[in-house]
Amino acid sequence: MNKTFASADEAVRDLRDGASVMVGGFGLCGIPENLIRAVLRKGARNLTIISNNAGIDGFGVGLLLEAGQIGKLVGTYVGENKHLERLVLDGEIEMELNPQGTFAERIRAGGAGIPAFYTPTGFGTVVAKEKETREFDGRDYVLERGLTADFALIKAWKGDRWGNLIYRKTARNFNPVMATAAKITIAEVEELVELGGLDSNAIVTPGIYVQRIVRGEHYEKRIEKKTTRKGQ
Repeated sequence: MNKTFASADEAVRDLRDGASVMVGGFGLCGIPENLIRAVLRKGARNLTIISNNAGIDGFGVGLLLEAGQIGKLVGTYVGENKHLERLVLDGEIEMELNPQGTFAERIRAGGAGIPAFYTPTGFGTVVAKEKETREFDGRDYVLERGLTADFALIKAWKGDRWGNLIYRKTARNFNPVMATAAKITIAEVEELVELGGLDSNAIVTPGIYVQRIVRGEHYEKRIEKKTTRKGQ
């Protein structure tokens, strides 16, 4: 079974208006740069983007924000994106903020077929507003729903044509769990190898979770916020 697509544009060809889309990465690390640009070129609008953050102005998910393609963003923080801050304050985009651990577990639960779970995180705060709560062994918990999506756009280091994936360092953050939680998972990789070219003991995401794979190119791999010591 060959799941390889010739280009990122071809891989997102059926991503339509109103779709829910998970986008992997943490800050700017491990984001699917090529797939994001392909969605930008496609022009799909009113998207629900599920991503830890929204990139920065002019890069990553920030490109989709500036193009007006996002109707709702589900994530954990605004980050370095000032344009997103303006959109939220002006009421031009819906933003659902989650505690980061809860966000990760909601995706993991969705991928595992678990519709909801209880967590103590957020109890007694605005996070728990209008949500079911329950006490277990003297501690209060909040009910959170699992997260799934129509598409997951993820980034890996290496992959083969069956969709088996290996990640590198910090890029192994939200990408593996998102791969399990979407109807269609599209992976972009830096290296596309032949079958048998991956160490089977190092595979993190088995190909059963991946429907499409494409080799990315022209990676910028920007640093979200570069800080150096004075005098260096």
